[in-house]
Amino acid sequence: EAAYEAMYERYHADLPPDHLEITEVAKRSDVATRLPSALALQREGRLEEAAEMYREILHIEPDNRRVLNLSIDVALQLKRFAEVVLLADRMTQLDPSDAGGYTRKGGALTELKRYREAVLCFDQAIRLKHDVAEIYNNRGVALAALGRYDDAVANYQEALRIREDYAVSHANLAGSLVQLKRYADAVSHYEKALRLKPDYDFLFGEYLHLKMKIGDWHDLGVKLDAFKERIERGEKVSTPFPVLGLLDAPSTQKKVATVFAAANYPENQELQQTPKRERKDRIRIGYYSGDFHNHATAYLMAELFDRHDRSRFELIAFSFGPDKQDGMRMRVAASFDRFLDVRNRSDREIAGLSRELGIDIAVDLKGYTKDSRTGIFAYRAAPVQVNYLGYPGTMGAPYIDYLIADRVLIPASSGQYYTEKIVWMPDSYQVNDAHRKISERAFTRRECGLPEQGFVFACFNNNYKITPDVFDVWMRILKRVEGSVLWLFEDNAMVAENLRREAVTRDVSGERLVFAGRMPLTEHLSRHRQADLFLDTLPCNAHTTASDALWAGLPVLTRMGESFAGRVAASLLHAIGLPELV
Repeated sequence: EAAYEAMYERYHADLPPDHLEITEVAKRSDVATRLPSALALQREGRLEEAAEMYREILHIEPDNRRVLNLSIDVALQLKRFAEVVLLADRMTQLDPSDAGGYTRKGGALTELKRYREAVLCFDQAIRLKHDVAEIYNNRGVALAALGRYDDAVANYQEALRIREDYAVSHANLAGSLVQLKRYADAVSHYEKALRLKPDYDFLFGEYLHLKMKIGDWHDLGVKLDAFKERIERGEKVSTPFPVLGLLDAPSTQKKVATVFAAANYPENQELQQTPKRERKDRIRIGYYSGDFHNHATAYLMAELFDRHDRSRFELIAFSFGPDKQDGMRMRVAASFDRFLDVRNRSDREIAGLSRELGIDIAVDLKGYTKDSRTGIFAYRAAPVQVNYLGYPGTMGAPYIDYLIADRVLIPASSGQYYTEKIVWMPDSYQVNDAHRKISERAFTRRECGLPEQGFVFACFNNNYKITPDVFDVWMRILKRVEGSVLWLFEDNAMVAENLRREAVTRDVSGERLVFAGRMPLTEHLSRHRQADLFLDTLPCNAHTTASDALWAGLPVLTRMGESFAGRVAASLLHAIGLPELV
């Protein structure tokens, strides 16, 4: 407010002397009268009105840099990033030496997914002003979005060289280090960010998720207690996904998702209602995903796309993931009437395109998983919007109308924990591809690192799903079954080291834990045959990994929790008539 008051004073002090032409005096007087009102509107949060008044002032004085700056502020708050680009262009035209104009344009271009252009803007800003940490940080964000994680890391490190206490750069650096699988360094920078800013929005959950990913359970109980307390207070403590693997509490998961959606993807009615179209012969369905390639979602969904009744439905794919021309991408793309690569378009543009194409039902296959684009649906891409398959929980968003489940996943008594209306499938919600191939390769135990004799328990779930409580149970089982081993998926070297150490603390030799690396899916399915029983995790069950095991003929023993994520394996086992394994 002090800054606003100072601006009033500066502006009135700059009024022209009497000898200027009367028209110029009138114009400047008009601006001087309007500007305090516009500032007051902005201060009160009446952003639409403030934006309109700034536009009126700029119509009178198009070169007024103060008002251009204020207009950019408001446009950023309103998330009108295309407008920010235009205003910033005007700023840099008026003053090519203004690094701030290039910086703000770069930030807006990043929001618009125009990352390469954003990097060029930050390059220009750095040429003009090379000692500003924020510019390097923002350049790092754009580079990370392009998948250039090593370059992103270098930029975050430069930002921290300039400003060591910059929590945002510590957090961003941690995120890129995770992508590079430099997990120990990532943990360190998450911890630095949280020390500098303990209430950093949504970061604590990401930190705990990484600790689970590497099997580092030091002080986990204390951290989880604090985590739960902050969630109950309604704080912005976590993105929704990490909670699925930490807490089997659907009410808590709903609270986290609702807070996250409201803060990051509030309902946006900026797009005008499209004119009512004439009745079509076919219902037009849009499927939205970043996983139309060799990915778990595509492995499950591929045949479903083929099986739509084309006399009744028209299918359009909106792909915002990498352009991987692998076998699954080719197969899936051929299943759609139209396959659109929209990765370089903003959420608003994709929602607008969806409306132009007359999408009747928009199906979000990502939810809150990696590289999701929830903002598309905040703009209301279609009259009916559906959460399906990718995310095992509620979106907590008023504009997601339905969630597809089954009565094992979500009993009628649990509907209160989901903001969507529930569509119950008759058997299991999880579609699968009947044409999945299993390699003819016959693995030996030795090839898999398994002992020649003894019972093999297996769990190929992601490592973050393994909790200390589940691990306690597994170690008791190993102690009771002489000569048995536990065969686990190894996402990283740290998790193998940490879990073996945890086994020793429970009086089990670390050598009884055998770790399996990644391999092509057909071969991975084949090696399941060397296991005897799949042991599931809780609070987050095996999902695609459960159907993989069952498809390969490996029985899955699961525990059923309270939340969607903790009941998926039970859903699959009920569907195939094996409820006694639940």
